[in-house]
Formats: sequence, structure tokens, C-alpha cells
Amino acid sequence: MAHIQHRPGRRRPWQVRYRDPTGRERARSFLRKSDADRFSVIVEADKLRGEWTDPRLSKTTVAEWSDRWLRTKAHLKPKTLVGYESNLRAHVLPTFGGFELRHVDRMAVEEWVADLQASGLGHSGVRQARQVLNSMLKLAVEAGYLVANPVTGVKVARQADPEMLFLSAEEVERLALEIREPYATLVYLLAYGGLRWGEAAALRRKRCQLLRSRIEVAESLSEAQGKILFGSTKTYRTRMIVVPNFLRDLLAEHLAHRVDEHPDALVFTSLQGQPLRNSNFRRQVWYKAVAGAGLPDGLRIHDLRHTCASLLIAQGAHPKAIQVHLGHSSISVTMDRYGHLFPSDSEALATALDAVRSQALADQMRTKCGPDVVALTAE
Repeated sequence: MAHIQHRPGRRRPWQVRYRDPTGRERARSFLRKSDADRFSVIVEADKLRGEWTDPRLSKTTVAEWSDRWLRTKAHLKPKTLVGYESNLRAHVLPTFGGFELRHVDRMAVEEWVADLQASGLGHSGVRQARQVLNSMLKLAVEAGYLVANPVTGVKVARQADPEMLFLSAEEVERLALEIREPYATLVYLLAYGGLRWGEAAALRRKRCQLLRSRIEVAESLSEAQGKILFGSTKTYRTRMIVVPNFLRDLLAEHLAHRVDEHPDALVFTSLQGQPLRNSNFRRQVWYKAVAGAGLPDGLRIHDLRHTCASLLIAQGAHPKAIQVHLGHSSISVTMDRYGHLFPSDSEALATALDAVRSQALADQMRTKCGPDVVALTAE
């Protein structure tokens, strides 16, 4: 039980002495007795509810805690770390940096999320910023700096995902012809190989096993704060894909005439021989080619990956094979994204259920008629 001592002559003469939940004795001094009384009541109530935290720990600021939190993430991809640091600087610390951890409450987080959305930041950006703050404060709870995470339960209003566009094989041809080499082969690789942009931009000569019509997808290129970063694929897995013969031949010609002979040479680069930047490619090549081919203005490079899925489904490919080809983490991802493209079996299912019921009725009729048939036979 907390008790209060009066110590005359001290700058803060009223001292509250109490034991924390571990049994360790602690003390805190106050200028006024009313403050000491209030603190004593709060301490005992927090202990009863299991909500007590060391006041010295919870006085740590969000900015101070963010440095410690980042050090626990050193094992992550460089792109992920850069993204965390960028989110902290741009969105989290300007609002919460000076807050003591204990002063970040649910209402402050709700208002912060609302302000981010009102600022025009997209759904993905708001969600990522929230995730950074959530991860930081979750660790603070686990480390005993906070009782509860105020971010828990705060939702980011869902926005509609960009519409997926699917090209026909003929439209892929038009786009490739409009783009021309050295990037027509890249279009075919995205549309028939199903690679993500970063995987194609990171493809190296040594990964092209064209005698076996295979490509090893093992790396991904990304950009963060103007820097080019090479890392693992989105799912952290390497996959081997088999490419159609026409694409194998195009890649062989491309490698022979446009790619350095070093095994680590990138298969696709800028005209200056530098790694391909998505923004530059879109501005200098993509938008013009899409318009020239008469394709929808909103067509994204990533829609070529969706196109690969739709072409495979149209040819009757099994969902598991499509998952492996595209490098999805699970077949459920494939079905969630492209399930609506698979032929519906609804009519066949209804016919099968009709047959089941008809069989049941026939069996029932035979059972009822059985004794009568036996009697007639006896006569």
C-alpha cells in the first residue's frame, strides 16, 4: 500500500513511497500534498488493474523510442528500412516525436490518421504510416514502457483498389510493336513470364538458362529516396519459370546483341546502361507506347502481370501452376486476385445435385414397391 511522508525543508516535501508489482520499493516526490494524494491513489488503482508501468520508462519520447525500435529492424530488407525511416520523418515524428510515450492516446492517433487522409496521402501511404507507429508502440508495450498500444483498433478507411486491366494476346502484340526494342522483349517477359517490374529490372544474364527455356527469378530491384536497391523477391523466395519458345528466342537474341557478357550483367537497362527506374520508363517509354497502341490510358505496367494470369486461365491452367508461375505466396492469393476469371461450374453443380435427388427418389420408390412386388409374385 502506498504511503505519504512529509519531509520539511525539501524542495518537494511530499514523498509517496510504494512497491511496484515486482515488490521493488519506489518513491516519488511532489510539491503539494494534493498531488501526492492523487498519485498514491492512481498507483494503487493501476496495480489492481494490472496497468502499472514504470513512470521513468513511459517518459521516453516517441522520437527517442523510434531510434531504439529501428535498431530492432536491422535484419529487414534495405528497402523496408528506408521506407520505415522515410515514414518516421515524413509522417510520424512531425506529429508525435515530442510526445512522451504515455501521452500518445487513442484520440490523438485517430486524429492523426484523419489528418493524413485529409492531406491527400493515398490509402497505402496512410496504412504504412499507421503500421510504423503501431509496430513501435507494440514493442513499447512488450518492453514494459506502455500498458496498452493506443494504435490498436484504429482503422484506416479502405479505398478501392486500382482496377485490374487485362490485355488480349493481340493487344500485347500491339504494345510490343509500339514500344519496339530494346524494350519489346521486356513487354513480352512481363506479359508471358508474369514477372513483377522489380524482378524483371533485376534479371541478370546468369539467371537466363535458355537452353532449358528457363529463367530463375531470384532478385528484385526497388527504389527508395532516389536510390536503387537490389534485394530478394517480394515473397523472399526464388522461383524457376519456364518461358514459351518465342520468348526464349527473343531473350537469346537480346542477350546476344544488347547485354554485356558478364554473368551479373542486367538484362534490361536504360539506354545509358543504368538500372531501369520505373518512373523514368513510364515517362519516357510507357505512356507514349500505350497511347500509340490505342490502349486504355490507365494501363499500368503491373497490368501485364495480370494479363499473364488471365492468358494462363484462358488456356485452362491449374490455379496451383499459376501460383508457382507468378510467385504468389500461396494459392489463396492467386484465387483471391484472379478467382473471378476462372470458368464457373455453377451449372454443372446444379445438374449434379439434381441427379443426386433423382437417385434418392428412385431408391425410395423401389423400397416402397418392394413388398407389393413380392406379393404379386407369390400369387
